[in-house]
Amino acid sequence: MTPSLTFRPKLFSVLKHYDRQQLTTDLLAGIIVGIVALPLAIAFGIASGVTPEKGIITAIVAGLIISVFGGSKVQIGGPTGAFIIIIYGIIQQYGFEGLTIATLMAGVFLIMFGVLHLGTIIKYIPYPIIVGFTSGIALTIFTTQIKDLLGLSMAVVPSDFIEKWIAYFEAFGTVERWSAIVGIGSVAVITLWPRLTRSSVLAKLPGSLIAIIVMTVAAALLRQYAGVTTIETIGDRFSITATLPSAQVPDLTWDVVKSLVTPAVTIAILGAIESLLSATVADGVIGDRHDSNTELIAQGLANLASPVFGGIPATGAIARTMTNINNGGRTPVAGIVHAAVLTLIFLFLMPLAQYIPMACLAGVLVVVSYNMSGWRSFAGIMKNPKSDVIVLWVTFLLTVVFDLTIAIEVGLLCACLLFMRRMAETTDVKVISQEINPEEEDSDFQMGNLEHLTIPAGVEVYEINGPYFFGAGNRFEEIMGVLRHQRQKPRVRIIRMRKVPFVDSTGIHNLTNLCQMSQREGIQVVLSGVNPTVQAVLHKAGFDAMLGQENICSHINIALDRARQLVA
Repeated sequence: MTPSLTFRPKLFSVLKHYDRQQLTTDLLAGIIVGIVALPLAIAFGIASGVTPEKGIITAIVAGLIISVFGGSKVQIGGPTGAFIIIIYGIIQQYGFEGLTIATLMAGVFLIMFGVLHLGTIIKYIPYPIIVGFTSGIALTIFTTQIKDLLGLSMAVVPSDFIEKWIAYFEAFGTVERWSAIVGIGSVAVITLWPRLTRSSVLAKLPGSLIAIIVMTVAAALLRQYAGVTTIETIGDRFSITATLPSAQVPDLTWDVVKSLVTPAVTIAILGAIESLLSATVADGVIGDRHDSNTELIAQGLANLASPVFGGIPATGAIARTMTNINNGGRTPVAGIVHAAVLTLIFLFLMPLAQYIPMACLAGVLVVVSYNMSGWRSFAGIMKNPKSDVIVLWVTFLLTVVFDLTIAIEVGLLCACLLFMRRMAETTDVKVISQEINPEEEDSDFQMGNLEHLTIPAGVEVYEINGPYFFGAGNRFEEIMGVLRHQRQKPRVRIIRMRKVPFVDSTGIHNLTNLCQMSQREGIQVVLSGVNPTVQAVLHKAGFDAMLGQENICSHINIALDRARQLVA
């Protein structure tokens, strides 16, 4: 059955009961979130390998669309740290135009996810994978910021993680004192600001913004009055423009589209995971329930619009969403105000961004990477079963040493294999030799005649407990093979399937082989306790004709009676 399209943006439902008091609260929350988003958008843009204004444009365009069309009341969208490594790698390999096309394709994929009702995708991504690649991204972001944080003199920074750290150690003697002070000082300001202003109204101002203001002023004063010109600023590296770009669609060719499928899928999957995680966390705080499919469609629309205006991939941002909630935002209006605030800042204050020290932005991202690392969750999973620990470390190391695309692919593969192994272990095949214990039966077991519990001579009874799929089917064949050499050949073989919730094609294949092999040996197979769902599958597979309808029984009593008739 093809799923019907359900697209219900939260904005249109909340406006039916909107009042002036909520508008005042949303305005305040939107202004604060806009201020919080400013330094992060600039830092994420630069760290991704694009100009700072592209980060702000992404926050404006994507943030507006996600708030207007999203399935969460409080979701704030924009560029995030999780995309930094992916974006940087795509630009290095395909250029900015390649990134634009990959983002457009990712937008299409996200819309397809929503239309196909895959909004519950977050439930099928194992938690160790999420923690593994999130921690790996955090470590990678931290690694990329060391040069600017300490002002190292390096002509080329290697892209490989290990080679990068080797190069850092070799260049450690070139640390620029004033840049290092600005960078480390920024980390200190961001860390200490919430503690210093805990009971003050200033606590609403983000530490990252305070660090940027303080360090930008300090760098300007040092340059003006102390002759310190070694602190590199955004203006030294980029040309700042404060005009909104016009919409432009890149030239698309089939060869380019084919080459960008993998990075586009990576962007889409990561965007889906992060946005739905953010929406789920927000639900727990405000006591609401987001529409995951609508949220995915909104994320897709945002990633279609952002690159058209020169932006980069976007998704729901957990930190900014929580800032919105903590400041009273309860409807998408707060997200719309946040986009409007960023637009005003971009148009009128953007030229001032050229004076921000690069070391300060590096300090901002160092704190972002620490908060993103989830080291407590990482340590918690280390106490879990070994299979979870293996998936965690495989995903983490692949993210750090190689890239996120490989990490997600291999991590999901490991998780699938471990899941199949666990599923196979939950299915048990039991051999009942002499009699069936009525205490182990269901409440509707027919206990009127205890003779019915006795297994007649010449009859074997096997019971399958759990899903009868490929793992269990192979195990059943192994048990049958062992017993064939240990016991005399029976006349009737009863297979109890009362606890089999479903059967797959491999299970049907193995069961067919068992029935055909038994028939060649002169053994009649009787199925017992087959539920209607499994019986419908067996009927389509032709078991009625193979065994005879009279040999597919609804209950063990009936199966034992049938076995006695066959033996007699």
